[in-house]
Amino acid sequence: MPAYGRFPSSQYLNIKKQHILIDCGEGIQTQLKRFSIPTHKIDKIFISHLHGDHYLGLMGLLFSMHLNRRTNDLHLYSQPGLDQIITLQLKYSKSVLNYKLIFHPIPEGNSVCLYEDKSLTVDTIPLKHKVPCTGFLFREKEKPRRIDKDKLPKNILLEHIAQLKSGKDVFNEEGDLLYKNTEYTLPPRPSHSFAYCSDTAYDENIVAQIKGVDLLYHEATFMQEHMDKAVMTLHSTTLQAAKIASLAKVKCLLIGHYSARYKELDALQLEAATVFQNTKLAIEGETIDLEKL
Repeated sequence: MPAYGRFPSSQYLNIKKQHILIDCGEGIQTQLKRFSIPTHKIDKIFISHLHGDHYLGLMGLLFSMHLNRRTNDLHLYSQPGLDQIITLQLKYSKSVLNYKLIFHPIPEGNSVCLYEDKSLTVDTIPLKHKVPCTGFLFREKEKPRRIDKDKLPKNILLEHIAQLKSGKDVFNEEGDLLYKNTEYTLPPRPSHSFAYCSDTAYDENIVAQIKGVDLLYHEATFMQEHMDKAVMTLHSTTLQAAKIASLAKVKCLLIGHYSARYKELDALQLEAATVFQNTKLAIEGETIDLEKL
């Protein structure tokens, strides 16, 4: 529940000019406005599971998008059933949205690729919770090599520059080498990755999949002294989240989904840091730049 100014789960991911919402708890519209996030640009919403604190802000957001005359399609990725929840509310409010909702149900079982384009993949991370629940692994594909402008001949053709950017050597019609790729380009910029693991009991089965990611968000609902409550509710403790981060050798751990029993959060970060030093707290309004980790 909302406590001490903290809101239920929702994260905003901006990657390759794509605007993605991950979970959609109550208060989402207030927070989007508060932090000047452009709702009209959001075209994908990923819902980890159908517990209220992860999706009850969705209907208000959908109606506001309608009132703001949105026309672009909106893709919703979730456990089966979200389409029925939304359709029922539209039915009894006699509402027809200006835009199209496209539902992508998440299959149970092993990890699957939910989305892929030329620069990004989004895979599911199967989690352990009281209802079907999944995390999401966002990975940039390998980026193209960069042109070394200081080495380019002045008369080089644009088509030859395009071939060099794609990683190819350039030959003339007779098959003679004109430009060797490695001599005129720089290595590609690093590709980044982000794993979002929402509500889950401790589960080392996810370690292999998230190995080496730049940023791991892993719930840490309880401190270690309340391990019994974590076991009962199929949630994780600070030390369990930190152990997953350590086993997976991630670059940075972000913990969140704090129990309302905790007013101050520093103790959660300090406890997790005893196992995984580079641990951060998920705090409303704070931005993490993966290029600067």
